[in-house]
Amino acid sequence: MGEKVIDLNKTVYELCNNNSEISDILKELGFKDITNPGMLNTAGRFMTIPKGSVMKKIPMETIKESFINHGYEIKE
Repeated sequence: MGEKVIDLNKTVYELCNNNSEISDILKELGFKDITNPGMLNTAGRFMTIPKGSVMKKIPMETIKESFINHGYEIKE
């Protein structure tokens, strides 16, 4: 199995379409709208995880820690 890398410069739409596990992790973190296909197809096309972090007031360190715990390498 290849290594799991999450690129924080990519949009949420790109990340979730390439790997459904990412949307599950984001939902666990409090990004509940991520499971709504309409929201993913509109806001998700320009929203990045760091922008979403600010909007939802979820610290980036918490997000990074969660992805690391799920076996991801963070690319910034």
